[in-house]
Amino acid sequence: MEPQYNSKSTAVKRLMREAKELSEPTDEYSAHPLEDNLFEWHFTMRGPQASEFDGGIYHGRILLPTEYPMKPPNIILLTPNGRWETNKKICLSISSHHPETWQPSWSIRTALLALIAFMPTNGRGSLGALDYTPEERLSLAKKSQSWICDSCGQISNLLANNKAKPLTKEESELINSVTFKGEEAEKVSKPSDQQKQELEAINEEPVVNNISPNFFRDALCSDIGMYLIYLIIALISILVARRFYSA
Repeated sequence: MEPQYNSKSTAVKRLMREAKELSEPTDEYSAHPLEDNLFEWHFTMRGPQASEFDGGIYHGRILLPTEYPMKPPNIILLTPNGRWETNKKICLSISSHHPETWQPSWSIRTALLALIAFMPTNGRGSLGALDYTPEERLSLAKKSQSWICDSCGQISNLLANNKAKPLTKEESELINSVTFKGEEAEKVSKPSDQQKQELEAINEEPVVNNISPNFFRDALCSDIGMYLIYLIIALISILVARRFYSA
């Protein structure tokens, strides 16, 4: 692979280093670049334990920009899983959908760890998210064990018995931040009781020809309305004065 790329490129240097670090598969995940494309990786990850994905083995693609690690990757799952749509870019704070939250110090391993940790959370209608029932996800988890990738072969053979190295402090903080962001999204997406009451009041307000009953009251309260009132008063004063003097 090395002769095909500019060895002075920051992205190439970084990806070569990460490929070396991830050359040994673990029991939780594995990842490697394609033989003919350093900027496309395939990964395999085990479903989180004690979740609806427990026992599942999931395979996907990571598409890296030439500006990596300054810009985040695209992450795509290929194995049916019930959490995200297949063959569609996943919307997470570690993906290209949120470049503002990406940190150049993060890596492919970091992104995989966050993806595994985030998998059991609620989709909340985010881009590409699926809300399958627990039974459907458990069924897909069992079927995933026999899934075959056209490029990598039987995905169950891509994981090993090797334990992954312990999480660093930065990786732990990243995983917590991804989960926290999801919780914040839920708070924003769900209106409060007061907002619900306000929306109901607006919906119940009668409308005739798209004009609110309060339209004229609001108009009188505006600056133009006040000018009209002053003009009417002035005209009345002029008429009263003319009658007074003519008499």
